[in-house]
Amino acid sequence: MTEHVVAMQDALQANQANTALASKLQLYGQFVGSWHADIDFRPLTGPEHRAEGEWHFSWVLDGKAIQDVWIFPARRLRGHDQPAELWHMYGSTFRWYDRAIDAWHITWFDPSQSVELRQIGRAVGADIVQIGERPSGLWTRWRFIEIAARSFRWLGEMSWDRGATWTLVMEMRTRKTS
Repeated sequence: MTEHVVAMQDALQANQANTALASKLQLYGQFVGSWHADIDFRPLTGPEHRAEGEWHFSWVLDGKAIQDVWIFPARRLRGHDQPAELWHMYGSTFRWYDRAIDAWHITWFDPSQSVELRQIGRAVGADIVQIGERPSGLWTRWRFIEIAARSFRWLGEMSWDRGATWTLVMEMRTRKTS
């Protein structure tokens, strides 16, 4: 690894939550580590896909934010000598807590799909719910449910009627690997 890559990683990564915000940061901080995901993807158009994925969470920016890398299907399942298929995803989410609204700003992007999505996330009972709106007006809702120390379920849903009804497009069942 080159010196500038090491310097960048060292500046980006943090070993723990920032102590001034530690209690609020635990909402997503509980996911720091690596996770195996069994994923069912039901796109609105085209065939369904089921595969293993991987999800890695880490503290970043002086422990004031959390960034993840989400890969579907998992790297070990991809053909190294073949181009990615159109349904493959390899993206990152950046999350930071905003005291003014007592919620999290969330930005997910996948350069291979030319997609960026912004959401606001909060605890809702024992779950975490993130809501956003695409430029087309389509609402997105991502939910972390059934959260335990070493597992959780994640649901990705869409709504065309501003949240009156939701369509499930992705479900992940995860287990912590490290």
